[in-house]
Order: sequence, then structure tokens, then C-alpha cells
Amino acid sequence: RAHGSWSRQRTHVRQTLREGMAPLISVSTVVQPHEDATKVVESVKAVFPGWVPDHIPENAAFPNERGGVLITGSAESLDTLIEAARNQRILDTALDAMTMELEGDSTGFALSRQAALAGKVSFVIDERAIGGEMRIGLTGESLAVWLEEQTWHAGRNWIPRSVGDDLAMSDDGEPVEWFDRKGNRTSGED
Repeated sequence: RAHGSWSRQRTHVRQTLREGMAPLISVSTVVQPHEDATKVVESVKAVFPGWVPDHIPENAAFPNERGGVLITGSAESLDTLIEAARNQRILDTALDAMTMELEGDSTGFALSRQAALAGKVSFVIDERAIGGEMRIGLTGESLAVWLEEQTWHAGRNWIPRSVGDDLAMSDDGEPVEWFDRKGNRTSGED
């Protein structure tokens, strides 16, 4: 496909999406018996500032009898998450990680709470995160296209990306090599 044709098509899609609605966002995390619930909530709010959990367990001296407590709530936007991914220059990784579980118009992914407290975004793929994780669920019409739009950057004018393309990271989170050692493209060639 010619670069200009692809660019015009993407511009049309972006204009259509701006008129559409953002997905519903649910965020949940587990407060373990040894954790300070206030710090756990603070870590989630670092990425989702408007998040209001359904309840916050009281802190208790450790050891205690309380098991892990699931807290959940909704968020209004992914703006802080996307801005952090943009600043870290990981928008393609964000697209891949947020769509690994995409089925229809729903997806889910996990973020490190410890990284969030440090002002960073770190996607949890296939292993347990030190410091805990938050689980995000997204549901909305044309979600794949909406996520492509949210993670768009100028580099996609030259190397177009879409959900599930051959440039995506592997299922275990490993990167796909786009270029060989001599700088020749290895992916996306027809």
C-alpha cells in the first residue's frame, strides 16, 4: 500500500474515532496482608488519577489474619498511562501489551504498581510483578482501532502498525526483530 494512501485512510479513522466514545475502564488490584492499602491506592492513582476504589481495607499489623483483598473501581481515561508510555517511548509496546488479550471489543492487561509509584509504566507479561500489579480491563466499540489511535506516533508513517500485525511482540513479551544486523528489514515485507 502506498504511504499516502495509508496516511489518508488513518486520518479518516482518527477523525471518526475522535467523534466516538472512549472505552469503559475497570481497574483492580489485590492488597496483600503485608501491604499498606494507602500506598497500593496511591500506586493505582499514579496511573489513573480519578480512580475511586469500591473500598479500602484497613491496615493491620503484620502478621494478621486478613488475606488478600481485591479492590476495584472504574477510571475515566487512559491519558496518564498513554502520556507516560509516550514519554518512555514505548507506544508500540503499549499497543502490543494492551491488545495481547483482545477478544472482540474487550481486552485486559496488567501494570506494575511499583513502577507506577516511580512515575513509570511497566506492563506485566507472564510473570508476577515485584511490588504487585494492577489489572486493567477495557471494553468499547472498535477497541482495537481506538487503541491504535491512542498509541499513534509519527514513526508509524514509515512503519505502519496495527493490532496483531507481524511487528507485534511475541506472546511471551519478547521483542520481534524488525531489522537484521546490517539494517535490513526482517518484518513487514510482502
